[in-house]
Amino acid sequence: MPGLPPEVRKDGEPGWAGGLRKLYNSVVEEPLPDSFKDLLKKLDDNDDA
Repeated sequence: MPGLPPEVRKDGEPGWAGGLRKLYNSVVEEPLPDSFKDLLKKLDDNDDA
């Protein structure tokens, strides 16, 4: 409903913050695909040249 204040936990953190943190951490912890690693290596090699 519009006009309702957002849910706030006792520690002052908004109720949605825990879910967002969980999503962020799952993305950060994913391994890089080999194709992306290769691209980063090419870019780094290009910077050295």
